[in-house]
Amino acid sequence: MQSADPRHFFETDAEQEKRQRRAAKAGNKYGNPIILKSKILAAVPDPRWPSSALLVAESAGAVRLVKLNDPEDTKTAYRGPTAPVCCVAEGGPESSIVFAGSWDNTVWSWDLATRTPGRKYVGHTDFVKAVVCAKVGGKDLLISGGADKKIMVWDIATGARLHTLQDSEVNMLSIQDLVVDHASSTEGEVSLISASSDPHIRRWKIRLDGWEQVVDTSPEAPGTDRRTILEHETTVYKLVLDHDGDEVDLWTSSGDGTAKCLSRLRNFTCEDTFHHGDHVRAVAVTDQWVITAGRDEDIKFWDRTSGKLYCSLAGHYDEVTELVILRGPGGSGERVCSVSIDGTIRTWPLEKAGLDAAVKEQEKAVDEEKQEVPGEGLLSAEEEAELAALMEDDE
Repeated sequence: MQSADPRHFFETDAEQEKRQRRAAKAGNKYGNPIILKSKILAAVPDPRWPSSALLVAESAGAVRLVKLNDPEDTKTAYRGPTAPVCCVAEGGPESSIVFAGSWDNTVWSWDLATRTPGRKYVGHTDFVKAVVCAKVGGKDLLISGGADKKIMVWDIATGARLHTLQDSEVNMLSIQDLVVDHASSTEGEVSLISASSDPHIRRWKIRLDGWEQVVDTSPEAPGTDRRTILEHETTVYKLVLDHDGDEVDLWTSSGDGTAKCLSRLRNFTCEDTFHHGDHVRAVAVTDQWVITAGRDEDIKFWDRTSGKLYCSLAGHYDEVTELVILRGPGGSGERVCSVSIDGTIRTWPLEKAGLDAAVKEQEKAVDEEKQEVPGEGLLSAEEEAELAALMEDDE
């Protein structure tokens, strides 16, 4: 008889402690968890309900629709892959298609409304880890990045691979994330930014008839070329472009334990650093907050103006893989969703009053747990009386 229970195999003391801690933490209700049956590796808002629904990539090999206002209904899924799905995007004509990159080296697609399987995009030779959509010259494009160190550009309508992007001079490792820089794109050319398992962030210009890697003047050494943006020490997991007034800055999260703001005005050099600690897998930004999360399981809210940590919220009991800002009509009703390898989706407030209430709730729960657990070596009243009687008998 075979078993997958980790307790039936050799475990180090640290592994046992981690498993026990996570088991004890699993039952908490912080962030109103929606519980799925497999690990969640990525998430994006559903374009039909951008303020209340997510499309999530599951390790069980599906993309699942989750409506936050109806958490009991998690049956709607886009199926086909037999390997884990690690990234998801929506796009194509009128954002009508769901795309998912899989461990089977393929990008799958479905009709968003009917869930009918569509074209498969085959060409990568390792896991597909990032997918985004763009439009160039009136043509809808899919752009995928893989663990094979390649970025591929596809014609969505025909499935034809148009280009394969690689850095010919600075060794590029497994692609971790892709983002379209709309502020630098034109009708005939899309600007793309990529992150990978090496610390280099790369920029690309993609046209229908070709592509090029952006090389510009180094801000540290005027007169010399800079082929990549190098502000982190190791893997860059996430890229987020966010408007700050009229300017669009690039936000990053990294395995070096930091999230950074790279200023476009300063040629994408670091303007602010947020020291989250451990691997930072996700970053999200609003006008008020910088939000970070990752391997240490906590969600940290930083004051965007001062750079100071405002609060840290517990809830997840395994690595957080994505943060998604959901905005209601006109920017109302903002909230942030976190998804995790623990299989839960949790929703957190963004207004200070809501965050303060969440902090108090968690502090109260910690105090109650301390009161319920007797101090080490302390005896109950009955045990003390029994011990006193035994001592008298000995006399």
